[in-house]
Amino acid sequence: MTTSPASAPSRPLSRSEYVSTLPPWRRLLAMLNWRPVYDIEQRELESRKRTKLLRKENERLAALESRMDALLRNADSSSQTPPATGSN
Repeated sequence: MTTSPASAPSRPLSRSEYVSTLPPWRRLLAMLNWRPVYDIEQRELESRKRTKLLRKENERLAALESRMDALLRNADSSSQTPPATGSN
């Protein structure tokens, strides 16, 4: 059984992988327009995406933590100490 390319998880192509998919005349144009900072730009974009995801995750975790704190405060204030039983 083969999987279709649409169902495979997509990952960004490296510059060399992208260029290898082009027809020969377009490859020549790509070589003429070669930019040595391409990989740096791609890494920067990925870094920005990761930072954005981490910020969202931090906000979500902070909200959960505040809810947990509120629940714990309510549980502490509503719980009563058991009556003392004397063994004498």
